[in-house]
Amino acid sequence: MATQTNFAPRQNALLEMNRNWLAQGLRLISSLSQESYEACGGQVRHILDFYECFLNGVESSHIDYDARKRDESIARCAQAASTKIQALMAAMDSLPALRGDAIVWVRMEDAEGLHVDHDFLASSIGRELMVLSSHTVHHFALIAMMLRQRGCEVEADFGVAPSTLRHRASQASAEAA
Repeated sequence: MATQTNFAPRQNALLEMNRNWLAQGLRLISSLSQESYEACGGQVRHILDFYECFLNGVESSHIDYDARKRDESIARCAQAASTKIQALMAAMDSLPALRGDAIVWVRMEDAEGLHVDHDFLASSIGRELMVLSSHTVHHFALIAMMLRQRGCEVEADFGVAPSTLRHRASQASAEAA
């Protein structure tokens, strides 16, 4: 049986990937006017709500992404979003449970509306870190599109999946050769 220390490099990579997304979001937010931030702040809030639900559920091993706080100050105020991102990054650095890949139970989306008796599904911390990463990239892509339509400059790789970036790089290398 594998020990938790065998998971350390993978868990560290997953944590670093999510920290990088949050840092990229922080850079974007700091570059926006208040008006531009408000145009995409709902998407930012949504992303941060998912991270908060994950971190709140890790220690109890029960994660409920439907239990989002939906703090509208984060949707409206860039400074509130920046403060929340910094707090989430600090929590990711300080929670020892994130260093292992323990089993967690994740509540089904809209479990109340589906009226099911057993509404928690087995997952793992590592798998949920991957879910958060994919979810963040997806919403970053929406944010990038919204901001570009407003004429805002956005980093070229903002909202682009790592596999797509690698593919583009390999295509550029092949064309240069």
